[in-house]
Amino acid sequence: MNINVFDNDSKNEKTSEKFQVMVVDDEPISLEIVSQQLKAQDIIVTKAKNGIEALSEISKGLRPDLILLDIIMPVKTGFEVCKELREEFSSNELPIIMLTGQDQVSEIVKGFEAGANDYLTKPVSNNELMARLKTHINISRLNKSLKLANQRVEEQKVKLEISNKFIKSTFGRYLSDDIVNSILNTPEGLKLGGEKRKVSLMMSDLRGFTSIGERLPPEDVLMILNIYLETMTDIILKYQGTIDEFIGDAIFVIFGAPIPQTDDAMRAIACAIEMQLAMESVNKRNIESGYPEVSMGIGINTGEAIVGNIGSIKRAKYGAIGYNVNLTSRIESYTVGGQILISENTYKECYPIIEVQDQLEVMPKGLHEPINIYDVTCIKGNYNKSLHIDKKNILLNDIKNPIKILFGILEGKDTSMEMYEADIIKKSLKKLAIKSKKIPGRLSNLKIIFLNKNGNYMFSDLYGKITEISSNKEYNFIVHLTYLPPDAELFLKNLV
Repeated sequence: MNINVFDNDSKNEKTSEKFQVMVVDDEPISLEIVSQQLKAQDIIVTKAKNGIEALSEISKGLRPDLILLDIIMPVKTGFEVCKELREEFSSNELPIIMLTGQDQVSEIVKGFEAGANDYLTKPVSNNELMARLKTHINISRLNKSLKLANQRVEEQKVKLEISNKFIKSTFGRYLSDDIVNSILNTPEGLKLGGEKRKVSLMMSDLRGFTSIGERLPPEDVLMILNIYLETMTDIILKYQGTIDEFIGDAIFVIFGAPIPQTDDAMRAIACAIEMQLAMESVNKRNIESGYPEVSMGIGINTGEAIVGNIGSIKRAKYGAIGYNVNLTSRIESYTVGGQILISENTYKECYPIIEVQDQLEVMPKGLHEPINIYDVTCIKGNYNKSLHIDKKNILLNDIKNPIKILFGILEGKDTSMEMYEADIIKKSLKKLAIKSKKIPGRLSNLKIIFLNKNGNYMFSDLYGKITEISSNKEYNFIVHLTYLPPDAELFLKNLV
């Protein structure tokens, strides 16, 4: 369809894009005069001798840009034709100008009621005809452009909805609804760059998972990991945490970005406690599937970090960087399974609605002075959540005949070459009381080897962390086991 129009100021100017008009008149002379006037302006003309012929052409698919319609015609009047056309086409879609004689002007009201856009009296003045055509052509053109624009908007809305659904279904698995909506609703939501902001950071990690991974087929390792991550993800999103990263079996979470709240630190602690409580259901599923039980340590720290979109135009993620991110990881490294350790900043944010069972002074790598961390067990107030303290794990039972062991001190991921002899004097399900000439520092990580009576290896690849240095003459320190092979676990359970 051609939509450009001619210029009134130069009525002989030809248009490069032609416009199409249907002229409907039962008077041959009038039909020819009007048609010639239009053709002189390089307008395409379609003639119809009566209303029936005009409706027939429209039904066949003809779509003129405007109709000049005579009122008085046999069989079907212009009023009747106009009414029928208006049942299918609006006045914006198909403009209709009525042609009426001088003595029929009083009938024009009926024309407007029938749906006509305008009227002209016969004989038609060329200047008046062109002026009226230009007006209605422009109106029609604008309406058609608006309709096309609306169609494009609707198409874009559909595409955007599909895109948003994809983003929500994909990123909604890792981010809270608030964060996903922030990305979708904010034009600059995906721009690279960040800002410094106070946040609460959480790092969780499965104890001894590397050793489990070395003993099981890859598909079993992934199943254990997926059971764990599925459960933890639901809890983290419940507390509006932003999952920055899955690092193998570790999860790094931000509370307070991109949307800060007044209770970020408290939500982080409540989330951590619920995560630890959920490990019971995780291990129940593991046992039902024939997999070993796992345990998790969690570290929480509050402080300033740079948060925002990190990466490149092609690939970016929302995350956090800075000193406090590293400190959170260090705090988590001091934990044993089932434990939540928090920094002093987090403690101050949440006091007095939290309870701690221990305070530790540690010297994380990279720091020049020691810091205090706290072993949190409960949060009160609106959250009201507490860890279940396993009394079986606390009580140490005597062993009739001490068990000979060798232990090495882990530095990072490597075990020192030097091994030290020691004896297990007491034990619980997860703790060993050890007597040794060599006394490592508190929170040291150990690799332990059980020896039989002949001094040969019985069980190896046990791992633990020293949680207490004792002045007791019976033993020197207590090791909390972070991983032990199934055969060693069975041996300790049956040991009297």
